[in-house]
Amino acid sequence: MNYTNSPIHEVVFNKQKYFIKRDDLLNSDFSGNKARKFYYYLINDFPDIKKVVSHGSSQSNAMYSLSVLCKLKNWQFDYYVDHTASFLKENPIGNYKYAIKNGMNIIEGNLPDFFDKEILFINEGGALVQASHGIEVLANEIKLWVNQNNIKDIKVFLPSGTGTTALFLQKYLPFEVLTCPCVGNEEYLKKQFEVLEKKNHPLILKIDKKYHFAKLYKEFYEIHNNLLTQTNIEFDLLYDSLGWICFENFVKQLKEANTTFLYIHQGGIIGNESMYDRYKHKYPLI
Repeated sequence: MNYTNSPIHEVVFNKQKYFIKRDDLLNSDFSGNKARKFYYYLINDFPDIKKVVSHGSSQSNAMYSLSVLCKLKNWQFDYYVDHTASFLKENPIGNYKYAIKNGMNIIEGNLPDFFDKEILFINEGGALVQASHGIEVLANEIKLWVNQNNIKDIKVFLPSGTGTTALFLQKYLPFEVLTCPCVGNEEYLKKQFEVLEKKNHPLILKIDKKYHFAKLYKEFYEIHNNLLTQTNIEFDLLYDSLGWICFENFVKQLKEANTTFLYIHQGGIIGNESMYDRYKHKYPLI
């Protein structure tokens, strides 16, 4: 199976040319930035490991990707959540539905105090040093493409949750990486960076308006639909909508004719199933 070398597609959005690194197309089951973050665990052998333990929300992209990883490696997967809505339990959808199908045990409550040597603990969202291995592979793919196409001035953008992918991309790329915080604010994202690396941080773009993660915003739904119509590419409603609003504003203000703009598509499309239901209910006329 191929989990590297995703294609790069050229698109025009609102009369501006962009290139899209299609990590959403890496593999039908194991794709996006989580495939890069967990690549280290996929390609290496861990003979003592029998179970993976992680935690987060019940619709997390990382949760689903870990369920795929554990299925591939024949590991048990225990996933801890604060709570799962009763409606979701009765009507499984999106990442939750498919992670359960992959054999995930979802546990409501606190993480255990310690883990024995047969358990691999993976922090929420895949924010861990081992993620750098797969992200270095991604960076090398981008560098190869830049060299092959003789690109002199490029800016790479991707929206951030924990910021792990953006951070390690900046470590391994010789040109500027830009991002924006989708979970928490700029200070939260800087602290996330500091945990893993003290220097060479990506540039965090300013967000004009305060957004609460996983809440519904009309402008998110509108830009998502506009992107789908103009580029024929489906993006993630949670991260990419804010990401594109941020990146497009930056590009408009930059006004540099010779700059190449590369957007990293990090997958997360399965999560759209539950988001579409919510958006269609709130904004039925869009």
